[in-house]
Amino acid sequence: MARGYTYFEAVEKHAGLLGILIAIMVSIGGLAEITPLFMEAHKVKPADGVKPYDPLRLAGKDIYVREGCYLCHSQMIRALRAETQRYGHYSIASESVYDRPFQWGSKRTGPDLARVGGKYSDEWQLLHLTTPRAVAPDSNMPGYPWLAQAQLDPDEITQKLRVLRLLGDPYTDADIAAAADAVKGRTEMQALIAYLQGLGIANEPQAAATATPAEGATP
Repeated sequence: MARGYTYFEAVEKHAGLLGILIAIMVSIGGLAEITPLFMEAHKVKPADGVKPYDPLRLAGKDIYVREGCYLCHSQMIRALRAETQRYGHYSIASESVYDRPFQWGSKRTGPDLARVGGKYSDEWQLLHLTTPRAVAPDSNMPGYPWLAQAQLDPDEITQKLRVLRLLGDPYTDADIAAAADAVKGRTEMQALIAYLQGLGIANEPQAAATATPAEGATP
């Protein structure tokens, strides 16, 4: 008891030692919480139809993030009837494996955009992004007319594909070699519209197919 008390007293009287021991215990506790989540996240595989962004949509996604669109529009449909009836199937993690950063979140000033792809025409999207109140009179969204004048940088997109491949995205040498030509002469507005028009296309989770009755069975 005396020896144990001596150790306790030593720790109690030395603030530096106490701080070091607290840091060690907090680190152990943090690792115990974070490591399982980190390992689980790396088990998530792309859903059917989910592929890495093509060069034009990749540029559009980065413009979307740069302009702060995610501050008013989430891309996470929650598993609530009111959400799924309005927006479509609820979001799943395997849809977002190629999103860096991911666009999940429930704070919305504008509608969720997880499945907005194809809902409106390119012309509608252009008008909405340029003069929002021309198509939505009550909108408080700002316009982004300058995007129609800003040109994409082909070399920048090529470098982004190279970096994303290092992070695990399955871009091939051919994909990287063709990236510059895919965005050459394109504007930031075209890239952003391409990104929006692809959201939810071909990767919306589908309900399991209804089993076909066996031959001769009563349906």
